[in-house]
Amino acid sequence: MANESLKAGFQAYTAKVEKSLEKFPERKNLESNRLYTPLDIEGFDYEKDLGFPGQYPFTRGVQPTMYRGRFWTMRMYAGFATAEESNKRYRYLLASGGSGLSCAFDLPTQIGYDSDHPMAEGEVGKVGVAIDSLADMEILFDGIPLDKVSTSMTINAPASVLLAMYIAVAEKQGVSPDKLAGTIQNDILKEYAARGTYIFPPKPSMRLITNIFEYCSKHVPSWNTISISGYHIREAGSTASQEIAFTIADGIAYVEAAIKAGMDVDDFAGRLSFFWNAHNNVLEEVAKFRASRRIWAKVMKERFNAKQAKSQMLRVHTQTAGSMLTAQQPDNNIVRVALQTAAAVMGGTQSLHTNSKDEALALPTEESVRIALRTQQIVAYESGLADTVDPLAGSYYVEALTNKIEAEAWEYIKKIDEIGGAPAAIEKGYIQKEIQESAYKWQMQVEKGERVIVGVNKFQIEEQAPKNLLRVDASVGELQKKKIADLKARRDNAKVEAALAALKTACADESVNLMPIILDAVRAYATEGEICGVMREVFGEYQASTTL
Repeated sequence: MANESLKAGFQAYTAKVEKSLEKFPERKNLESNRLYTPLDIEGFDYEKDLGFPGQYPFTRGVQPTMYRGRFWTMRMYAGFATAEESNKRYRYLLASGGSGLSCAFDLPTQIGYDSDHPMAEGEVGKVGVAIDSLADMEILFDGIPLDKVSTSMTINAPASVLLAMYIAVAEKQGVSPDKLAGTIQNDILKEYAARGTYIFPPKPSMRLITNIFEYCSKHVPSWNTISISGYHIREAGSTASQEIAFTIADGIAYVEAAIKAGMDVDDFAGRLSFFWNAHNNVLEEVAKFRASRRIWAKVMKERFNAKQAKSQMLRVHTQTAGSMLTAQQPDNNIVRVALQTAAAVMGGTQSLHTNSKDEALALPTEESVRIALRTQQIVAYESGLADTVDPLAGSYYVEALTNKIEAEAWEYIKKIDEIGGAPAAIEKGYIQKEIQESAYKWQMQVEKGERVIVGVNKFQIEEQAPKNLLRVDASVGELQKKKIADLKARRDNAKVEAALAALKTACADESVNLMPIILDAVRAYATEGEICGVMREVFGEYQASTTL
């Protein structure tokens, strides 16, 4: 009876609004409804759909008290030029109140080339720090106790090599692997679909990933062995629903691969983590976070029969949307990042990186990095958003939007299952095509002025060229070449050759876990390029299809 009364009242309201639209027309191209009421969440079941924080289906968060006891990890993504320069930046961030490190590696490091390789020319140290060997890694973390900080590394195809270097640095500090906390991205499927820093074909790539799962479950138990990444899918142009759908589909593929390799789901699933984008539409982003936790909990419980609560939790690192930063009026980016930060916090992230205002133009300066970090700190300590768990729960709009995003994501997951899973969907170009179409639609809306980007297609001003940007000098490449030559002159090259020969033999035997062999090569000061070169020789290189 109450619903009938509400429906009648809503109809009367709508009729009244329709009469006023001639005088006060609404903006066009709005995707949400005008008003949300209990009618939009009919059938809502609190215990089934929401539950309590820290309990299945984790819609309201993965921890019972969330930020009331401990804030999210303020993990600032940084790295540029040499290990020496990046070490200074890491020390600065920790001294400024950062609570975790996040390593950005340069492009040659990401695709397994040493700085002296011809393919590395002009790219050394540009988009991250150049790491060629354990010697560089030792400098990168000099004076930073690895048993006291958690470290995230954005590395994928050569993730096993960089993780081995991190373990070896810790050993030299006297820190055992079981004391290490952090994350490697290690998500190769999204590289094939959206980002492009792949090396090997899918089959050996999945072997490397499951080898890491198995090795860390025994030796580095507090390490997050993969950060299944929707961030780059969103940066490539996907919608919120596509971001979580395609990423969770990748997650399903990794779980299936690990189970196929003989692992029990509850032995590794608790160390899987995710990586979301925090975009501009604040309430949509909050709903996306909530929907993604509910979907993953159902996948793990119902599809994979995971028993442990940790195996069912979707734990997430978040980064604010780099693609939403504008080169025009860059100070506006401070406001954008603040809103994205609020979305991530209200959505329940476990750690967060905030982009700096000048990153549409160059690598961030220390001043702009400090503003980005202070943004998180102001939200944490001054906004009140962290004082209660899941503050937007019960909002008719947010609950309806959570349900909508969840339903759209399930449709994509179902379609990908029908194709044969995420690897097959990527191979056939389905996921790439969906992302491209969404990106094109967004850009056309901007070009036509249907979607306003402040300072870009509206509210423009005459601006002077930006000053005091951080640029990486070309001499960094020459310095890294010299460091490699010096290393090769002083290391035990016979030991290196033996370690690389052992790796080549192990690569050819699919039953062998490669992590211990890679770790031996790293300890001998084999370079990343030498180690990846051996794997290239045995595994081959992936060539992307140009047909969608």
